[in-house]
Amino acid sequence: MKKTPFVTKEQIEEITKTYPTPFHIYDEKGIRENARKLKQAFSWNKGFKEYFAVKATPNPYILKILQEEGCGVDCSSMTELMLSEACGFSGTDIMFSSNDTPEGEFKKAAELGGYINLDDITHIGFLQKEAGIPETVCCRFNPGGVFQMGTDIMDNPGDAKYGMTKEQLIEAFQELKRLGAKRFGIHSFLASNTVTNEYYPTLAGILFELAVEVKEAADVEIAFINLSGGVGIPYTPDKEPNDIAVIGEGVRRQFQKIMEPAGLGDVSIFTELGRFMLGPYGALVTKAIHEKHIHKEYIGVDACAVNLMRPAMYGAYHHITVLGKEDAPCSQKYDVTGSLCENNDKFAIDRMLPQIDMGDYLYIHDTGAHGFAMGYNYNGRLKSAELLLKEDGSVQMIRRAETPEDYFATFDFSDIVKDIL
Repeated sequence: MKKTPFVTKEQIEEITKTYPTPFHIYDEKGIRENARKLKQAFSWNKGFKEYFAVKATPNPYILKILQEEGCGVDCSSMTELMLSEACGFSGTDIMFSSNDTPEGEFKKAAELGGYINLDDITHIGFLQKEAGIPETVCCRFNPGGVFQMGTDIMDNPGDAKYGMTKEQLIEAFQELKRLGAKRFGIHSFLASNTVTNEYYPTLAGILFELAVEVKEAADVEIAFINLSGGVGIPYTPDKEPNDIAVIGEGVRRQFQKIMEPAGLGDVSIFTELGRFMLGPYGALVTKAIHEKHIHKEYIGVDACAVNLMRPAMYGAYHHITVLGKEDAPCSQKYDVTGSLCENNDKFAIDRMLPQIDMGDYLYIHDTGAHGFAMGYNYNGRLKSAELLLKEDGSVQMIRRAETPEDYFATFDFSDIVKDIL
């Protein structure tokens, strides 16, 4: 399967007349179409709602697009709550799912009227002190052990710091009910970036059976089941993407099989997708500015791990297209590198690509989620602009590139650097 950029070399040449590389660019048309497919896939559940994981792409322009498509927001920090509030999200359009929650954050979430998802049974007292116990509250479940589908190990919840045991979940619901809670949600995340249509239905079956058991054991009303994230994207071109219509139907069958006979047919289904919602609809565009011929062949680009951390952090694969050479043979083996003083600052290692000439534009695929968001400022490198390719073909800057003044801004109290501020 071939990965196709959503912009052409000619479009990028025009865009760079105004916005120099590197930059992240997002495809509004693709984002909207994908959000509508997700909504349609779960339209069988009258309470369905997608809570977009703000951490994946924390940009107000992106959040407003998703808001227009009926999505809520999944927040995990004070600043994500503040950003969501600024975009007009409030009430049950907000899901607050944090862990090791600092003081003040439960209070902010409660003030906004959002759902609060407790990560641990010991947080009940903390929540009560901070904000009081809301009438509707959610708890996060961790089954422990290894999560398998057939013979394949998908992930290891037993090593994850998130969530409660089943026994703790039941005890937490009982305690929350005693403190005034009336309706309850169950949340769980068992595997990351799965590229299989079976993950969500399998997870749903586990949580639906848990809901039936917990409802009886704790004598509580289950309001919603939050399937969280985990539905991934194919970073490599050899994999088929998930089919959200098939996934939604698989969850529906589990719901019909488990929830409806137990009298839980009115329970709402929530999702918290980030990568699936945005990943394929963003790209990092960078320019080849150096070549090096030593023990290996290197292409140096004007982006670095500051702009996309995933390859340096854990060797993640991101496909690369050399714009204008989409049909040229991949006859050259390169390491594609950035400028950081770290040898892991590489977007590709031993990657077969077309012959790259200085000035060529490289389109790094699938950076729409956990791309710009994970950036940092090591070596004093500055984060790039974010652009939006709008449905009408125009381009809008939705975040300007950082400047040295931004980098030094937190020294605004200091006389030492006053001459450069």
